[in-house]
Amino acid sequence: MSKLKLTNTWELGAEIGSGGFGRVIRAASDDIEAAVKYVPKAPGAEREMLFAELTGVRNVVPIIDSGETKTHWILVMPLASGSLRDRMNSGSMEVDEVVTVLRDICTALADLDGKVVHRDLKPENVLLLGSTWCLADFGISRYAEATTAPDTHKFALTPAYAAPERWRSERAAAATDVYAVGIIAYELLAGSRPFQGPTSEQFREQHLHEDPARLQGVGSALAALVDECLYKAPSARPAAGNLLARLDRLPSLPTSPGLVHLRDANSAEVGRQAEQARAASVAQTEAERRSDLLKAARRSFDSISTELHEAVVSSASAAKFAKGRGAQWTIGLGVGEMALSDLTPTAADPWKWTAPAFDVIAHAALGVTVPENRYEYVGRSHSLWYCDAIEEGRFGWYETAFMISPMIPRTSKRNPFALDPGEEAAKAVWNGMAEFQTAWPFTPLVVSEFEEFIDRWATWLALASEGGLHQPSGMPERPSNNWRRA
Repeated sequence: MSKLKLTNTWELGAEIGSGGFGRVIRAASDDIEAAVKYVPKAPGAEREMLFAELTGVRNVVPIIDSGETKTHWILVMPLASGSLRDRMNSGSMEVDEVVTVLRDICTALADLDGKVVHRDLKPENVLLLGSTWCLADFGISRYAEATTAPDTHKFALTPAYAAPERWRSERAAAATDVYAVGIIAYELLAGSRPFQGPTSEQFREQHLHEDPARLQGVGSALAALVDECLYKAPSARPAAGNLLARLDRLPSLPTSPGLVHLRDANSAEVGRQAEQARAASVAQTEAERRSDLLKAARRSFDSISTELHEAVVSSASAAKFAKGRGAQWTIGLGVGEMALSDLTPTAADPWKWTAPAFDVIAHAALGVTVPENRYEYVGRSHSLWYCDAIEEGRFGWYETAFMISPMIPRTSKRNPFALDPGEEAAKAVWNGMAEFQTAWPFTPLVVSEFEEFIDRWATWLALASEGGLHQPSGMPERPSNNWRRA
């Protein structure tokens, strides 16, 4: 048995595996079982590319020893009991086990956010240490990219797990790893990858231009989470910390028969509404960025529309439902009516006033109306905007509403009211004073978390049906200036 002298002396055993960037050999030193990886030296990549500062990062396979020969860098890691690929090859996994795997992966990515991007996350790089799934080969992915010619994807990415921006040769960011999490999650839950390839060119076409089929039989909250990870636009994908928080909440989601039915109905409906992605060019322009974000907006808006509609109709069998264009619908009950408009794409610069700091991709409106009373009141409506109102570059659907400034001698029959992105809305979110103001903070709408949204609108419809919906007692109802400022 040969020996390897580094900081420790390692007894080398059998080869465990090999790949495009090195061999892996079993080793031992005293009572430590380890895996030794030999990474070939290559022009364009230095030793430091194999090492990232990961102090305080959970669920990452550590480097416990290192060294070099004339031809190789040497990395020593604890010996894992297997990879996620090994576990997948041994048989299907229950949803609870899948959620545990995803939670472990997202714990590492949440700690790494803003520090290190893996770039090549896949089941082979997720290893089981003890009872925890840990990420491996951070340095290898950076090293592979640095030693690969710019005109080839060989070794620089794994086609089945590579995000659209990788195929466009754009810089990898945290959202790139989130996309890979979506591929892994889909594969674990469905038993097959969302894109089948098999050639590199076919994978490229699928990742850039096609949407995966919706997951079935896993619950709408988990299906929506995976779906969001696979959005083409990086800025539309959730952050790893958001994924981790939502995974942690999955066991505590309401399980009443009505909500279970609602989630199942939503899964069936969004599956029927799955659509092909619009073709995008290799060089992504601003128009193409908005196009990708608009696709993500439409997909999540359809889910919001379905969830709200199903919740209301399941609780009000006497309601009269009318379907309109796209996601548009109305529900009448008694003398009240609830209406959701269809999504409308927002122009790149609709404001005709000082533009807000955030970007709006699409908008819609939701309202409840009653017959006009003696105070000329006819109900209320709220705006739904797909934008990055809170965190720059992090897009999602937000609910807000508007009012006329109390300083203006003017009233509205609808209070609060919705506004499309434009001059009046720009004045409301402006840093200065104007005749329009916000009456409701920008409140994120997440399919798996908007029970309060449903309850609130159900209450307003119930009041409207009885003729009991009145002007709010005070305006703004929920004072807040929580949107991003210029």
